Amino acid sequence: MARAFLFVLDSFGIGGAADAERYGDTGADTFGHIFKACADGRADRQGLRNGQLAVPNMMSLGLGCAAQTATGSRTGIDAPLIASAFHGAAQEVSSGKDTPSGHWEIAGLPVRFDWGYFPDTVPAFPAELTDAIIREGKLPGILGNCHAPGTEIIERLGEEHIRTGMPICYTSVDSVLQIAAHETHFGLERLYELCLTVRRLADRLKIGRVIARPFVGETPATFQRTHNRRDYAVPPPEETLLDRLTGRGSKVIAVGKIGDIFAHRGISEVRKAGGNMAMFDKALGAMDDACDGDLVFANFVDFDTEFGHRRDVAGYAAALEAFDRRLPEALSRIRPGDLLILTADHGNDPTWRGTDHTRERVPVIGIGPGLKGGDIGLRPTFADIGETVADHLGLATGCHGTSFLATIGGHA
Repeated sequence: MARAFLFVLDSFGIGGAADAERYGDTGADTFGHIFKACADGRADRQGLRNGQLAVPNMMSLGLGCAAQTATGSRTGIDAPLIASAFHGAAQEVSSGKDTPSGHWEIAGLPVRFDWGYFPDTVPAFPAELTDAIIREGKLPGILGNCHAPGTEIIERLGEEHIRTGMPICYTSVDSVLQIAAHETHFGLERLYELCLTVRRLADRLKIGRVIARPFVGETPATFQRTHNRRDYAVPPPEETLLDRLTGRGSKVIAVGKIGDIFAHRGISEVRKAGGNMAMFDKALGAMDDACDGDLVFANFVDFDTEFGHRRDVAGYAAALEAFDRRLPEALSRIRPGDLLILTADHGNDPTWRGTDHTRERVPVIGIGPGLKGGDIGLRPTFADIGETVADHLGLATGCHGTSFLATIGGHA
C-alpha cells in the first residue's frame, strides 16, 4: 500500500472561477496577477525579491498548464514537465469561499449549506450574542464588534484592550468570529477558554470558525500577532477522507491548522510551527514518519494571512519562491507508489480590492512515481482531490467526487 501527501498552499488560486461574478470576484487571479506584477516590476522590493516570479519546480509539475486550464490563458514561464507529473484545475462547488469549505471539499465533502455571516454594520454581532459573550466569559465588555482586518484593529484598539481587559472581537465577509487578546495582559489560556465559550454560543448562528488571535507588544508600533493562533471550527456534518482513513486504521498526520479546520476529527497527530518554512520542516518530518496507507495533510497558511489579506504582492511572490526552492526536498522523499498533490483552498488575490478571499479555481498538480502523468483537465469539484487520494490509498469510493487516478495511469 502507498502513502499520500496533500499540501495546501492556502489561498493560492489560479483564477477563472465560473461563479466568480456571484462573489464580486470576476477577473480575480492570485497567481496570474502576482506573475504579471513581477514581470512589470511592481513586485520588486529591495532586500526581498526582484524580477520575474521564479517558481521553476512548481512549473515543472505543471503549474502553468493548470493556470491555462483554469483561465484559458497561459501564466508562467514554460519548463519541461517531470515524468509522472500531472496537472489540472478544480472548481469549488461549496457555497462559501472560506477555509473550512475549501478544505472540507478537498477532503471529499462539499459544503452544500449556507454558513451564517455577520452584517457589515457597527455593531456587527447581534445584541444577544454580545451579551452572552460578556456574561459567560465574565468580561467587562468587548471592543470592536465590527468588520476589520486583524492587524489594523489590533493597532487601533490594542492599547485600550490592555487598559480595560476587554478583548477585541471582530469579523469579516467569512463566517468567522475572531477574538484578539494580549498573550500576557489577558492571558493565552484565558483567550483559548473564551474562544471555547464563544464557539458554543456561535453554534446556533452557523458560524464556521471562532479564531483565537493572540498578540504581544505594548504600543501600536510594536503590536504583533503570534503563531499561537487557534481555530475552533464546527465539525464536518459527514465523514471526510480523514475519518475514512483513521477509521480503517491508517494514520493522518495534520501539519499546520489542518487539525483545527476539521475540529480534530479524523486526525491522528498534529504538528504545528510558526511560519511557512518552519511548517515545511514539519511536513518533511511527517513525510519521513509516514507509513504505508498514511496521509500527510499540510496547510501553509502564510500565503493567506501574511500576504493575501494584507495585499502584499511582493511578500506573496517571495513566499511562493521560498516554497518553490524547498519543493525538491519533498520530491526527494517520494517513493515508488507514493502520491504528492499540491493545491489550494480558495484564492486571495493581493491585487484585488478589499482584504478578503477571492473566488477562484485552484491548481491540482503533483507527482506519483509509476504514473504516466499528464493533463487531468478541469475537475468539477475539489472533492475529486480527496477521492483520488482515497482511491490511491485503497479506500472504497465516496459519495461526492471522482478519482482522476485512472486518467494519470493509476488503477480505476
